[in-house]
Amino acid sequence: MRNTLRPAVIAPAAVLAVLAVGALAFAPQGTTQAHAGHARDSKPGHVAGSTDWQHKLKAALPSLGHRNWIVVADAAYPQQTSPGVKTIVTGAHQVDVVKDVVDLLGKQPHVKAHVQLDKELNYVPENSAPGISRYRKDLDTALAGQNTEKLLHEDLIGKLDDAGQEFSVIVLKTDLTLPYTSVFFELDAKYWDADREADLRQRMGS
Repeated sequence: MRNTLRPAVIAPAAVLAVLAVGALAFAPQGTTQAHAGHARDSKPGHVAGSTDWQHKLKAALPSLGHRNWIVVADAAYPQQTSPGVKTIVTGAHQVDVVKDVVDLLGKQPHVKAHVQLDKELNYVPENSAPGISRYRKDLDTALAGQNTEKLLHEDLIGKLDDAGQEFSVIVLKTDLTLPYTSVFFELDAKYWDADREADLRQRMGS
């Protein structure tokens, strides 16, 4: 008896599987990763890059001390060229970063911060920068309990330039697009203050 070859019958499910594999093979490079990244970024509360900047700041804090600075800056804050200034792009909202910095500093045993704000912030009108009124309220809430001082923006930039010549300054750049909204944390020793320093100098003088 002569053997008869019959055409192979492929189940519909198998055909679909083969087609899917082929589509992936010929997809433009990076397509799968792009969709995966988009899915991660769309999770509620997720901020791209937030974990990275927080880890960097936490790693740096033990080495920071008196005369170091941390700046939470708006999106257009300038890249400074002083050797000690390091800029980290957070991809996060500015008020959220301020809250995190306040929280992290509050947990440190060795440093505290003198918080300084742009004096111009109080004078920016809502019609020139829509959203600035709400921002001021949110910032007040984020800095509740902190002693703050207001200085002209150019004076603060000058102080950072001078500090960056000899000391480390960390600039955390955010996505905020409102003017004069940077928050400057000038670090100081938590276990020493101006009154005790004055008393010490008086004792040394006597």
